[in-house]
Amino acid sequence: MALYVAAAAVLEGVENRQGSIKGLVYGRRFQNVKQLYALVCETQRYSVVLDAVIASAGLLRAEKKLRPHLAKVLVYELLLGRGFRGSGGRWKPLVARHQARLKAELARLKVHRSVSRNEDLLELASRPGPALQVPRFVRVNTLKTCSDDAIDYFKRQGFSYQGRASSLEDLRTLKGKHFLLDPLLPELLVFPAQTDLHEHPLYQAGHLILQDKASCLPAMLLAPPPGSHVIDACAAPGNKTSHVAALLKNQGKIFAFDLDAKRLASMATLLARAGVSCCELAEKDFLAVSPSDQRYRQVQYILLDPSCSGSGMLTRQLEEPGACAPSKKRLHALAGFQQRALCHALTFSSLQRLVYSTCSLCQEENEDVVRNALQNSAGTFRLVPVLPSWPHRGLGTFPGAEYCLRASPETTLTGGFFIAVLERKEVSSSASHTEAPGPELTASPTPKRKKKRRKLVAGASTLPGT
Repeated sequence: MALYVAAAAVLEGVENRQGSIKGLVYGRRFQNVKQLYALVCETQRYSVVLDAVIASAGLLRAEKKLRPHLAKVLVYELLLGRGFRGSGGRWKPLVARHQARLKAELARLKVHRSVSRNEDLLELASRPGPALQVPRFVRVNTLKTCSDDAIDYFKRQGFSYQGRASSLEDLRTLKGKHFLLDPLLPELLVFPAQTDLHEHPLYQAGHLILQDKASCLPAMLLAPPPGSHVIDACAAPGNKTSHVAALLKNQGKIFAFDLDAKRLASMATLLARAGVSCCELAEKDFLAVSPSDQRYRQVQYILLDPSCSGSGMLTRQLEEPGACAPSKKRLHALAGFQQRALCHALTFSSLQRLVYSTCSLCQEENEDVVRNALQNSAGTFRLVPVLPSWPHRGLGTFPGAEYCLRASPETTLTGGFFIAVLERKEVSSSASHTEAPGPELTASPTPKRKKKRRKLVAGASTLPGT
């Protein structure tokens, strides 16, 4: 019963704009986070349908002690979900005695709308779309293992390895227990969209990071060599930070900043699980970090992934209805902060390379911010052309904008994303590894060495499938 009460509380919080589904779910510290998150998302997805059925059946009029959000969760479970889990508590018999009427109203609604399936009742904006076609990307954490060992482990578990993908179509047609190696990132495995690895022992041990491909590009394009000093300006939740640490091989220093104490605490847990030892976390606004501070005099690389509208996130429309079309007022405020953060980052005296990224589709947060920052830098920095074969480029709003990258479910089979790589002009173009001829996979400027095979987990024979 605690599951349904928690789900109702999260739904009410979302409706009152107290936060996103994910933030509210994790804030409740419920024991089975995955189960709670799935229940809330599915209930929210069918919200309009459930409201109609509950109103037509007169459930809340008949049961005055039943709160609306709890009623919605219970009716979802009864009509559209898996049925009540466990005893269902005192609310199960209360709703169950209205079961016949509720089912009749659901059937009547289908007839009225000339549909036969529950899914067909969904509003157009809530129907499964391109998000369901995006594969499950899994980054192998090279601080703890290597791709070859991870692949061998999955093969022992009954998965069929199909080799390195040669096209997006290879990723799009993945089914069942087949998986591939991504054609661009050498540590990225690709599984069918429905693959759930949250309970997998390699994920729980920090050997795998569940991270969308577009989200892996910023660290890959920053490509700091081992021993570098790096700033991750807006670091939480930490996936990109752990990727930077893997590229550094834990040699060097990452200064990671974030203002949200809860997100920073979760990030610390993630980094510890991933085996990151070169990162210094600080609960601090990046804009308050002084470029003249001696601690940052060796910082040559900055990763800036600031707060944004999230309009490219696959789950955002579900979590925050209308987020795909943020208001002009909100966009103006976000772009103002992003502009200040990027201009501030470019004032660090030793900075040589910066990657600016957002999970937004909005020009105001992307091309406009980069263009203004370049103008304000008085010609000190330039955009670097990267990944020339990437199919989705920046909007042509200013000369060179095509050097930026965009991503979307339709064009790249990833979440929506924007990336720009800026470099100090005195850096010789011959030193820019992303411009050098040759395969795009060689993102790191350091010579590629043969990876040493390592055991996946200490005492790996105790894990399932070994």
